[in-house]
Amino acid sequence: MMILALEFSSPQRSAAVARGQTGTSPLAEAVETGGRGPAMIGLIEEALRHAQVEREQIDTLAIGLGPGSYTGIRSAIALAQGWELASGERKIKFVGLSSADCIAAQAQTEGVTGRVAVVIDAQRHEFYLASYEIEANGPRAVQPLRLASLLEVQARQQTGEFLVGPEVTKWFPTGRLVFPRAAALAQMALGQTEFGSTQNLQPIYLRETQFVKAPPPRILPSSS
Repeated sequence: MMILALEFSSPQRSAAVARGQTGTSPLAEAVETGGRGPAMIGLIEEALRHAQVEREQIDTLAIGLGPGSYTGIRSAIALAQGWELASGERKIKFVGLSSADCIAAQAQTEGVTGRVAVVIDAQRHEFYLASYEIEANGPRAVQPLRLASLLEVQARQQTGEFLVGPEVTKWFPTGRLVFPRAAALAQMALGQTEFGSTQNLQPIYLRETQFVKAPPPRILPSSS
C-alpha cells in the first residue's frame, strides 16, 4: 500500500506519503504554516519528491475530514476527486478520517499522555470538543465529538483534562497547540481495512446545513 495523506482542516496544512504497515514511519511530509510555503498542489509535489515516489505509485488517498476549515476540507476532497478522475481505469482507494482523531494521534507523537480534550474552533462562540485517553498503544476516544460552549470547555479543563488543538491557546492559554498532521493521518490510514470512493468523502460538520430559498425574480411592469 502506498498512501498519500492530505490534512487541510487547520491553519497548518500538510501532505504526507507512507507505505507498509501500521507503525512504519512516513516516507515524507510537507507542511505549510500560516499561509507560508507551497500551495496545496505544491505540498503534494514536495511530499512525493522527498519520498521519491511517482504519482502513479499512489494507490490510496487518506483525507482529513475535519471538523475545521470547511474551505480546506472541501479543497482536499476536490483534489481527491480530481485524482480519481485522472487515474482512469487504475483503481484508487479512498478513506476519510476524523481530524479530531488525528490531533489526538499527533498529540501522542509529541509526548502527550493521559486524558486530553481536543478543542477546535467551531465559530459562533462554540467549539468542537472530544475527549481521549492517550495510552501507550494509541489514543482511545472516551467522549465523542460534539459542539460545546466556552463554559463547557472550561469545565472540562477544571476537571483536569489537558486541552489540545490547532488554535486552543487563543482561548485557553494553558492548553497546547497541536495541529492535525498528514503524517499522523497516514499512520491512521495504514491501520484501516475499509475503503471507498470519493463519493463517501463528506466533511464532518455537526451543525445542520440550512438553505434559504432565493425569492422569485422580480417582474418589472411593462412601460407600454
